[in-house]
Amino acid sequence: MLYNLFEFLEQQYQFPGASVFQYISFRSAMAIIFSMGFSMIFGKKIINYLRSQQIGENIRDLGLDGQKQKEGTPTMGGVIIIFSTIFPVLLLDKI
Repeated sequence: MLYNLFEFLEQQYQFPGASVFQYISFRSAMAIIFSMGFSMIFGKKIINYLRSQQIGENIRDLGLDGQKQKEGTPTMGGVIIIFSTIFPVLLLDKI
């Protein structure tokens, strides 16, 4: 999406620096930065939401040290990884 926007700005208004979006290396670096930023900003909020919905681990008592500490840990943390991958790809992809 941003690729198309900056391509339009470059063609219509000769917007300085807009041509940098043509390079895949720049877009991939920006995707990494956006991905890290998204996971750092929204990760804690998603974990708190999952805890409020009581989506967590059920721990069986096997007598292992430190096992009870994991009780209540959200099991859907992969949601953060999926969202932090999909959003930058859709934002910076050449569609």
